[in-house]
Amino acid sequence: MRLAKVTKNGAVGLAVDTGAGVKALFGDAALYDLDALIASGGSALTDAGAKVSAEGEEVQVEDLTFLPPLVKAPKILCLGLNYKDHAAEGGFTVPEFPTIFGRFNSSLIGHGAPIIKPTCSDQLDYEAEMVAVVGKGGKNISEDDALSHIVAYSVFNDGSIRDYQLKTPQWTVGKNFDDTGAFGPWLVTADELPAGGAGLKIETRLNGQVVQSANTSDMVFDVVDTVALLSTCFTLEAGDVLVMGTPSGIGLARKPPLFMKDGDVCEVEIEKIGLLVNPIKAA
Repeated sequence: MRLAKVTKNGAVGLAVDTGAGVKALFGDAALYDLDALIASGGSALTDAGAKVSAEGEEVQVEDLTFLPPLVKAPKILCLGLNYKDHAAEGGFTVPEFPTIFGRFNSSLIGHGAPIIKPTCSDQLDYEAEMVAVVGKGGKNISEDDALSHIVAYSVFNDGSIRDYQLKTPQWTVGKNFDDTGAFGPWLVTADELPAGGAGLKIETRLNGQVVQSANTSDMVFDVVDTVALLSTCFTLEAGDVLVMGTPSGIGLARKPPLFMKDGDVCEVEIEKIGLLVNPIKAA
């Protein structure tokens, strides 16, 4: 099932891509709040999707505004250096334990919304990433059980302000500028994808030019590893968002560097999950 939080003419709703088109229901907060549906657990998410599929109005995608699928995640946990070639292009060794940093919900935007280039920097970089959404919390989760804790997958562009990211060894500031974390448009339930979202082509295009192209199977720590390792450290909660790292090809590593600027358009596409498109706008 493919679900999205959307607005149309100011009304918020839940949209479902049925394969034959898109249907949506508007105005029922309990229905369109994907954060709450995932937190409820069980079949709440798929029940809501089934209701939209059965009762929703047919809509045109171009008439919808897509919001970030989730905006109240208990934790947004991002993996750095999680593709070997990306670690190498940055001059880093491949980590023996996931390199983790956090993102704030306040930094998120949806499909179609502008990624904002701040006035204080010209080093706005792109990063294509797959998202895994925790649907069932837990502590000390085994590798055998890890995927049973993941409810859905999505697409993320981890827009990074490189000079601020690299001012200190701690990346938090450069990864959390307002309106830099593009997320969506669809949440795709785990049953529709290969186990762990593995084996999927992941690609970034800047103004139509391919700048990143890899496969999700190239991750150093896959979704199973990540859930098992992180849950030994702290309790994972339903609604936690795991942003699984980017492959090589980032703008910072290019010669000369390639950063996003006002008027650019960045596309991140993951096979079977979706296409996330955002224009770049100067603050």
